[in-house]
Amino acid sequence: MDRHWWTNRWLRALAVAIALGAWPACNRNVADPGEHGQAPLDFVLKDVDGQDVNLADLKGKPLVINFWATWCGPCKTEVPWFVEFAEKYKPQGLTVVGVSVDDPAEDIRKFSAEYKVSYPMLVGLGRDDVAKAYDALMAIPVTWLIRADGTVHAKVTGIHGKDWFEQQIQELF
Repeated sequence: MDRHWWTNRWLRALAVAIALGAWPACNRNVADPGEHGQAPLDFVLKDVDGQDVNLADLKGKPLVINFWATWCGPCKTEVPWFVEFAEKYKPQGLTVVGVSVDDPAEDIRKFSAEYKVSYPMLVGLGRDDVAKAYDALMAIPVTWLIRADGTVHAKVTGIHGKDWFEQQIQELF
């Protein structure tokens, strides 16, 4: 094995996940909303078409930001739920955004077509600054539920049930 394997963040993430007993990234860690205050919305990311998306422009509506990857099993389970929630709560102003942590735009496009994703998918590849700000460096999926005023309602690492997410989304209104 290459003696520099530890420099690869995904291998570090795997080692940490195994050490914490969180494999496969299902540790069900729900952060106390009070510990986060305002969501870090001061980032601009590219969508799959290369257009800039300023997260700060999304403030003013309830927001779900989901950090995921095309290879992540729990992510593949959650994405259809978020597609459903995005459509169901669109009339109430909910915005759902997916940020792929390590996939190029073309892979995200293919995934989005296969899963019929109707919400914006952003490219997080090469944006460790964003992943760090959202605590999505070591494990995915990571989902942030943000109130219209920009305060964090909840942040969860790992997969939760569909009903749990729906309840949290309803609490955003």
